[in-house]
Amino acid sequence: MHSTGYVIRFIVMITAVAALILAVMATGFKERHDRNEALFNKRAILSAVEGPLGQDVDNLSDEEIQQIFDQQVEQTVLNMDGEEAAMSVIESRGYKGVKAEHIDMAKEKKRPEQQRLRPLFIFNQDGEKYYIVSVRGSGLWDEIWGNVALEDDFETIAGVSFDHKAETPGLGAEIKDNPAFPAQFVGKKIYDRDGDYTAVKVVKGGARDDWNEVDGISGATITADGVEEMLYRGIGYYRPYFNKVKDN
Repeated sequence: MHSTGYVIRFIVMITAVAALILAVMATGFKERHDRNEALFNKRAILSAVEGPLGQDVDNLSDEEIQQIFDQQVEQTVLNMDGEEAAMSVIESRGYKGVKAEHIDMAKEKKRPEQQRLRPLFIFNQDGEKYYIVSVRGSGLWDEIWGNVALEDDFETIAGVSFDHKAETPGLGAEIKDNPAFPAQFVGKKIYDRDGDYTAVKVVKGGARDDWNEVDGISGATITADGVEEMLYRGIGYYRPYFNKVKDN
């Protein structure tokens, strides 16, 4: 029978060894983890322009995703006035870089609204430009987010991609898992026929206006409402930039 002191020393030793191994693994794999995370985010962004791209993003290799981003995507970081953010401001927030891909929307959401930074991605394909904006909101259980691609009229949606942290499988999680849901947004307008900003309405019981409405998700009303609110607020943040571009 071992003494209590021996057992305690043994446990402490095992814990220390395990902690050391985990620390070494975390350090050793950090570069790979960061690269994989960056590629995952780029894949999600490009998913919003699968139509113009003409390819299923899920079938593209990591190398192809990176090549498209390098060759066809312009990146800009905006402030809430729709102007390009000063590099000093971006750097002061401790990001790993100053490109739009480095902006953490979850962190920015915690800042006072007028101090937030917004990532903007401009995808170029066959002489056409598509403006991809990032949006973030709340679902039933936790945060939801997505990317919305607009045509260069800044009114017509070219595509969207959504994701979530903890929505219910088969219900709220359908915003990501069921490709039919995001597919509905293609061609929708973010202004009504009178020119008033509405974003896209997610309608319980089925869309009644093909102009700017899509079908909701049966049994997931709160998540659907969260998507609608997220789009209205999130796209709206970019309107000052859109108006500046249209005026030039």
